[in-house]
Order: sequence, then C-alpha cells, then structure tokens
Amino acid sequence: MTLKKQPAPSGPVTADPPQAIDTSDALMEIAHDLRWSWDHSADDIWRAIDPEMWDLTRNPKLILLSIAPEKVQRVMDDPGFRERVHHLTHELREEREAALWFQRKHAGAALTSVAYFSLEFMLGEALPIYSGGLGNVAGDQLKAASDLGVPVTGVGLLYQQGYFRQMIAADGSQEALYPINDPGQLPITPVRDEKGQWVRFQVPFPHYPIWVRAWKAQVGRLQLYLLDSNDPANPPLESGITGQLYGGGPETRIAQEFILGIGGWRLLRRLGLNPEVCHLNEGHAAFVILERAAAFMQSAGCSFDVAWRSRGRATFLPRIRRSPRVSMPLHRIWCSVISTFTPGMSSASVLRT
Repeated sequence: MTLKKQPAPSGPVTADPPQAIDTSDALMEIAHDLRWSWDHSADDIWRAIDPEMWDLTRNPKLILLSIAPEKVQRVMDDPGFRERVHHLTHELREEREAALWFQRKHAGAALTSVAYFSLEFMLGEALPIYSGGLGNVAGDQLKAASDLGVPVTGVGLLYQQGYFRQMIAADGSQEALYPINDPGQLPITPVRDEKGQWVRFQVPFPHYPIWVRAWKAQVGRLQLYLLDSNDPANPPLESGITGQLYGGGPETRIAQEFILGIGGWRLLRRLGLNPEVCHLNEGHAAFVILERAAAFMQSAGCSFDVAWRSRGRATFLPRIRRSPRVSMPLHRIWCSVISTFTPGMSSASVLRT
C-alpha cells in the first residue's frame, strides 16, 4: 500500500497549539468562578439564557442545571454568544496566571501564602454562607486579593442551611426561615486528591473524632476551601454541627470553631500548603493558633511556650468588636479540647495563656 504524500505546512508549526473550548464546558467553568459576582462581565450571558431565573437567584450554576438542554443549545447556536463565552473563558484563564500588582511590586517577597480564616464569606447570593458585616469584610478582602494578585487562600465552613431569612408574620413578629443549601447547586466542587478521591478526614474531638469533607470555591485567581460535617460516617447530631451559621448553643459554636481552626489548618497541610501568615477574621478561628503551635512542637521538638510565641507572631487577628466573656463550662470545653491534641499541656497552662 502506498501512502499519499502530505503537503508541507504553509505556516509555522506550533508545539502547543491553542485548544478549542467546548461552549457547554466553558459555561460551567465561568459559572464556577465567583469572579462574576463582582466583575459582572458575564451577567449578559446568564440573562440571555434565562433572565427570570437570573434575576431570582443570581446563581449561574443553578441556571445551567435547571434549564432544558434544548434551550441552552438554541442560545449556543448564536455565533455571537459562543464568541462571547470563549472570550470570557480565555480572559478568566489569563487573569489567573497574569502578573498583577503583588507580582510586579513584590516579586522577591518572602511571603508566598496567606491563609484567611473566617466563619462566613459574603461572595454572592449564589453561595449563601454569610449573615452580615463580618462576611462582607471577608468576601471583599478575598475579592481585592484576587484583583491585586495577593497570594491568599480562604478557609471557612459550608453550612447546610446557612443563615436564616427573615419573614414578618401577620401579627408583626419575626419568623426565621432556613433555606437548604444543596452543594450540587452551589458554585463549589469537592476537593479531590491526586488519586481523584474526595478529601475527607477526621478532626479529633474530646470524646471521638468527627469526619469532615472539603469543598472548593474559585474566587478569581484564589481558592476558598470550605469544610462541612455533613458526612455519612457521622452520627446525625455531629452531622449537624455545620448546619447553621451562628446557630445552636455555645457547644455547637465551639464545635464549629474547632472544625474551622483545627480542621482548616490540617486541610491546608493535606493540600501541601504551608502559609507563612494566618489572618483570623475575629476570634472564631483562634484554634488554628493552637494547631499550628502543636504542629511546630512536633516538627521542631520545642516547648509549647516557644511554639506559641513563634506561631503567634505570624498570626493577624483584627479586633472588630468585644467578645462576650466565656463561661466556666466553656472554659472546661476549651481545656478538654486543647489537651486532646496538645500532649503534656495542662488546663492551668491553658488558662494562664
């Protein structure tokens, strides 16, 4: 059999030609990047697909999951729409790799990573894990860090119900309604390891360990990692630890803060991240200081006092409002929790610290 000779290429041959972008995949990629929540350059795309759903939910992923495939196909058949989607996709990808303010002004900086811990982040209506001012501060700081290229990684919790929605009854009283957060309809994805397995691990509690699962939200060029206790391996009571933002009693709040601080730091280490600085949005994530100190004690073979002072200097804790006094029963909870993962540390030394 004789092979037909192929003509020589008329132009330069590139070793890595640009890959074509599938429009449907590109739409989901844009929907999963929360940059649209403050950039608004993609608003016209979602409004073109389903203007009513967009106005009601401001959730692009929910639109793509809810609308009939035929309707999406009709919109994608428009060459102008496809070109718009492809342009936005390339723009997002280039933005994640571009040299921004931090890379230009601080190219030789020793700072390579900052972990930002907060119980709530207000990034948009599509991810309702916030209540008010504290979440607004955290969300805006993540957005600004993305625009400036500051290497920040967010760490928070994923709530099954989030914060309540207010409804006024006929007699004028307030009723609190908790909408359900279905992770499959939120702009988040499970965090997977190099083997493709969902990252889930146990966080030690005083009586028995609690399983937590890891999720990721793309915030421009940054990542926000979220932990939740709604794992099938947990008993029902423990599954509800991350049920509501600021819900439950003091014990639930302490459990949430323990998962945020201890679990959050352990998640970063599992992902190969070792931030030089931790920013704690109020004291809700204070347990991360203890976890970092415990890890430093093990790696450096030093005392708790040395580890505490060493890690404490690399922690930024803004004081937004005065915290209420912790009752003595909660003091006991703290001491019990700390002794669980800090061998050799007594309750007396905890209270002195």
